[in-house]
Amino acid sequence: MNRTSSEGIATSVQPARRRLLKAAAGVSGVSLAGAAGIVHAAAPKVIRIGYVSPRTGPLAVFAEPDAFTLEQVKKAVAGGIRIAGKTYPVEIIYKDSQSNSNRAADVTAELILKDKVDLVVASSTPATTNPVADQCELNGVPCVTNDTPWQAHFFGRGGDPVKGFDWTYHFFWGLEDIIGTFTSMWSQVESNKVVGALWPNDPDGNVWGDKNKGFPPVLDRKGFRLVDKGRFQSPSDNFSAYLSEFKRTDVSIVTGVVPPPDFANFWSQAGQQGFRPKVVTVAKASEFPAAIQAFGERADGLSVEVWWSPMHPFKSSLTGASSQQLAAQYTQATGRPWTMPLGFKHALFEVAINALQRATAPTPEAIRDAVRETRLDTIVGPVNFKGGPVPNISRTPLVGGQWRQSGKGLELRLVDNSQARMVPVNEQLVPIK
Repeated sequence: MNRTSSEGIATSVQPARRRLLKAAAGVSGVSLAGAAGIVHAAAPKVIRIGYVSPRTGPLAVFAEPDAFTLEQVKKAVAGGIRIAGKTYPVEIIYKDSQSNSNRAADVTAELILKDKVDLVVASSTPATTNPVADQCELNGVPCVTNDTPWQAHFFGRGGDPVKGFDWTYHFFWGLEDIIGTFTSMWSQVESNKVVGALWPNDPDGNVWGDKNKGFPPVLDRKGFRLVDKGRFQSPSDNFSAYLSEFKRTDVSIVTGVVPPPDFANFWSQAGQQGFRPKVVTVAKASEFPAAIQAFGERADGLSVEVWWSPMHPFKSSLTGASSQQLAAQYTQATGRPWTMPLGFKHALFEVAINALQRATAPTPEAIRDAVRETRLDTIVGPVNFKGGPVPNISRTPLVGGQWRQSGKGLELRLVDNSQARMVPVNEQLVPIK
């Protein structure tokens, strides 16, 4: 049964809970209350997982698979989770970050202090994962996150590669993966190698544009010339200054990490002002079918990193479904095409449930220790928090794709696997028409 409110959605595995409550009434585990010796059945502990995601706001497209994912997870744990020989009912409490970092922090504090969750999971850009993880670290609650480049998550929270964090763990690809993928794709197209940057003034944009850790030093080493006018404030409805500079410097490749509404404004204004680059590879904005369809025929030829697809050769540790099967199940259930966050939403709960099952007790420390020891093959690839590149982080595979018009509409085709050879690719990047 689902409970819905303005603050979030709680999905409870109630049948298992009711069965356990009935069973508890018939066993000797009781408590005594008051001088009269009134006997009460001991209620079983419920394992509570808090889930924070941007269900509304400019990042809502990341949360499109949430309802489907929660339904699958609810079925998978309908009989409860077995921890150290005992079975516990499970409750998942869903909170909407509203695409706002302050809100993400507030609802996480509520999950910890009011709902008394045992574990928190979160995804979808630093605006969600960073404040969620910070609250968990502050309050000593185990936390698993994904869908933020690991540098933006780890260093964006002031992480020390020597110490790491005590309670918070994260799996996703890093800037080394996306820079390698982007430059490999761009090398497939003949161009002047002049790259125009669209980096917002947010944790993603600031890390991607960092002169030491981000794109600039790598592009320079690989012979690309970067045109960077600095960070823009998001949301933005006027990119005239960027377009004017890109045209003046003969930019042939545009890259960035831009929320969908901002990129829609940029790309529309580019058409109006006659700016026609050969390659446009923008993260965040062009990752989702729902967002890309809004660009109409101008979406044809846009390229993007691909974190997960039906072609990825992995399967779920939770349901046994392959990537292809999970994508098909999603389309059948929702009528919508597969979307990259689908795999990572699913994997988030794979890791969480696997850690709970391995915990030596239903306590924060035992759950945290189990998360730390995770070595699990998931729908998005292997997750191993001992593997680095820094403490608390596990990297996942990344490839490159391009949106192409076909008889079925727009399709995302894989065009580069230079950073993840295990994922099959059979096409190359072509210039935007």
